Amino acid sequence: MTYRGIQMTNSSQYPQNRSEAEKSLAALIDVMAKLRDPKSGCAWDLEQTHETISPYTIEEAYEVAEAIEKGDPGLIRDELGDLLLQVVFQSRIGEEAGHFDFASVADSITAKMIRRHPHIFGDDHYRTPDEQRKAWEDMKAAERTEKKEHGTLDGVATTLPPVTRAVKLQKRAARVGFDWTDPADVLGKIREEIEEVEAEMNTSAENNNALEAELGDLLFAVINLARKCEIDPDRALNLTNRKFINRFGMMEQLAKAHGTSLAESTLKDMEAWWTDAKKQERKA
Repeated sequence: MTYRGIQMTNSSQYPQNRSEAEKSLAALIDVMAKLRDPKSGCAWDLEQTHETISPYTIEEAYEVAEAIEKGDPGLIRDELGDLLLQVVFQSRIGEEAGHFDFASVADSITAKMIRRHPHIFGDDHYRTPDEQRKAWEDMKAAERTEKKEHGTLDGVATTLPPVTRAVKLQKRAARVGFDWTDPADVLGKIREEIEEVEAEMNTSAENNNALEAELGDLLFAVINLARKCEIDPDRALNLTNRKFINRFGMMEQLAKAHGTSLAESTLKDMEAWWTDAKKQERKA
């Protein structure tokens, strides 16, 4: 089977309701075209640009991740729809500017996926997951070279959340051998960074730039430890955030049971309630 000049495998691999999916996508594209119609479109949609809706695109991606975390299929479906709308929206803006349209966006990623999977769409041999990961990274590196991104760390988006970007930078560096051999070795680096933070905290300098830099180094080292332990630092921090929210809520309930509020309580009282909240959490 050929898709827009791209050799594909036989169509029996595709679902029977493919035509329904195509109709649904076409309907969404038509809806966006009407919303952006210069004469009869929505005033808010018409004034949007790539830049103004970019934050919404990022927000929707996070909401998809949250829905997946909750394990609610209906919510995942709805949030994926919101994210798809962002792709269609951005594509419509590109089409109006004469730069690209939804079809070219889809063609671009289709061609990329086929190119990066020669063991599926070409004559390459079967690959194990590890072999495929290495081949994937090699192909991405070749693509970066074509874009004149020659440095190992070139092309890591500056708009990524800092924790995610740190992990990507560390992984890139690791590909050329700049990495710790054992997670335990990173602990020594973390201790070193803590000492440097303490040293800056003990100085009398009014400028906090040095302390900020040292705290950044410490965070980077902790993220590196998570990576070496094959733990997603974003997920780990989210779990801790959730735990903190739950424990803090228990503290508020305990304060109320004592006829007071946290704002009216002493730090000693709050520390005692925090300990109680941790005990209740362990029993749950």
